[in-house]
Amino acid sequence: MILTDSDGQIIWSTSRSSIKADRAQLLDNGNLVVKDLGGKNIWQSFDSPTDTLLPNQLITADTKLVSANRSLSSGHYTFRFTDTSLLSIIYDGPEISSIFWPTPSCVIWGNCKLPSNISRIGALNDLGQFHGSDELNFNASDMGPGIRRRLTLDYDGNLRLYSLNESAGIWSISWVASSRPCKTHGLCGRNGICVYTPTPACQCPPGFEMSDPSDWSKGCKRIFDINCTNSRQLRFVPLRHSDFWGSDLNFTPSATLQTCKEICLSNCLCEAFVYKPETKECYPKYALFNGEVSLTDSAIAYLKLHRTNKSSDLSIPKPHHLVCNATAERELLLPFSDSSASSDRKTKWVYLYAFVSAIFVIEALFVTFGWWFVFRLEHKPSETEEGYKVISSHFRRYTYKELEKATEKFKNEIGRGGSGTVYKGILDDERIVAVKKLEDVTQGEEEFQSELSVIGRIYHMNLVRMWGFCSESSHRILISEYVEYGSLNKFLFDSNSTTGLLDWKQRYKIAIGVAKGLAYLHHECLEWVIHCDVKPENILLDCDFEPKITDFGLAKLLHRGQSYPNVSRIRGTRGYIAPEWASSLPITAKVDVYSYGVVLLELVKGHRLSDWMINGEEGVEMVLRRLVSMLSDKLKSGGQSWVADFVDARLNEHINYSQAEVMLELVVSCLAEERSKRPNMHYVVQTLLSSDNEANFMQ
Repeated sequence: MILTDSDGQIIWSTSRSSIKADRAQLLDNGNLVVKDLGGKNIWQSFDSPTDTLLPNQLITADTKLVSANRSLSSGHYTFRFTDTSLLSIIYDGPEISSIFWPTPSCVIWGNCKLPSNISRIGALNDLGQFHGSDELNFNASDMGPGIRRRLTLDYDGNLRLYSLNESAGIWSISWVASSRPCKTHGLCGRNGICVYTPTPACQCPPGFEMSDPSDWSKGCKRIFDINCTNSRQLRFVPLRHSDFWGSDLNFTPSATLQTCKEICLSNCLCEAFVYKPETKECYPKYALFNGEVSLTDSAIAYLKLHRTNKSSDLSIPKPHHLVCNATAERELLLPFSDSSASSDRKTKWVYLYAFVSAIFVIEALFVTFGWWFVFRLEHKPSETEEGYKVISSHFRRYTYKELEKATEKFKNEIGRGGSGTVYKGILDDERIVAVKKLEDVTQGEEEFQSELSVIGRIYHMNLVRMWGFCSESSHRILISEYVEYGSLNKFLFDSNSTTGLLDWKQRYKIAIGVAKGLAYLHHECLEWVIHCDVKPENILLDCDFEPKITDFGLAKLLHRGQSYPNVSRIRGTRGYIAPEWASSLPITAKVDVYSYGVVLLELVKGHRLSDWMINGEEGVEMVLRRLVSMLSDKLKSGGQSWVADFVDARLNEHINYSQAEVMLELVVSCLAEERSKRPNMHYVVQTLLSSDNEANFMQ
């Protein structure tokens, strides 16, 4: 059995082995096996993966995924087990090699500790679940049987799980390792910098130009060489909100900006330095790799340039963002680039553009007349246009008539809130959906669709899946998945409900799931989302009591780390609103952390916070402050005897005391009045999971 290339040259053959091969068989799971005369496997493709892992194919210490570049030869990215037994994505370029996923600052997966399990094995199962011996676990957003999937390390260095829609023949992404492509090392080459405009794009900073206009991986080169022997001929150009990861000459803590400049000027190898004003940290760089512009980063990169270079301070293009409960000013800033190169390209293509434009005008006239005579009664998007929208955004636009039919003219109301009314509906493809008619929507058609296109790309098992929308005349409607058991408040607070009492395991599972969903919104989305109204009514439960957060993104999107004081009005729910709302302070993701703390408290106690008020004499905020103070004192005193008195009495002390204590500790930290003292949601998830693992181990 032989394998030849396009020229007919043999590049692999079983005759090179001393064992005689008898036959080859392609199994239903995609594994190609070569067998000997006795039927024993002497080789199988599952032992030699390229850039893709199929379900039930193992990745071990001896195997790895290698990305393919655009010419289908081996790329610079690998997904494999490191020496510390952790699955990682590694950039191995011609000049540097580095791990960039998981986050380089936390190279040990999970909670930054070496794994106790030193075995190296991982696999994707038929349900769309990946389990690794290093506790790397993730699920497809469409988890379930009967779907063909593949895990591929793409040419851009990102690991993606794809699911196949067999009827349409389309592969769609159901999980992605990194939702921030600019974190990928080597993406823009040496001296290049990655910026969201709003999509990720490579740019050359001031004083540099592309090394190869056809290949960004080769980075940028200096326009003017620098002579470090004469410091008077040198100057520094700041790149705000920018950093270049790695390649540090040294690290100087508690340094002034002037000191940092002098350190770089005095060292001929120093090409730039990164200065962090908040911590006064100085990082001189001997090379510029892995550049990224991020509005969440206060760091400033100072490039060493020759004084003859007239590049001015860099104006960073702002990524697309939507402001929480406020009207955002939308700015259009051009990405930084080399103007002379841009001018040359425009001149080169001007004649082609003119010719194409003329052809376009002629075709447009034919299309316009055709539309006028054939489709003038009602404009409907073509199948091609709708198909493109489905492929590109994974959710579609519905007409108002379709939704009237699906909901029987909006008859079956299943919920009502501040943002609108929710109805149950059944689509033509027999999917059961929740149809929400939004109220007080002031955005125009284009802005509304733009915001929804962002929400539609957000997938997580603990977030309600968005299927589509309707925007006709004054109607603004969202279509999302239907979650069977409804909202958490019905199970937690309704004593007359027939749904039954949530046991302790279910409550802890809900706490973890909600924390995971919020952590995804705050830290992992390309457009970071602040919910602004986390409460039990906005937490839905499926038939397995897996929580799903709803109404995310309706308060608009907000870029992580940024704050916007121009909030017009509070739309949150009293009792769940963080103190900074009332103080008119800038809003950050910590408002959701505060609201989560209240939900966590209610999960433990089993009663709504407002029910603890004594004859209405105390405000709900005062009751909360008093409870937090009492809990803080109890936790400091040690012991667990008091925990049973605080947990929901309906559980009859059938609880895990250690988990209850961990939850109450998180309540105290999440409800800190100073937002800087509140943890982020990643920390909350890790804390809850650690306690859950300990409980499972003890069992």
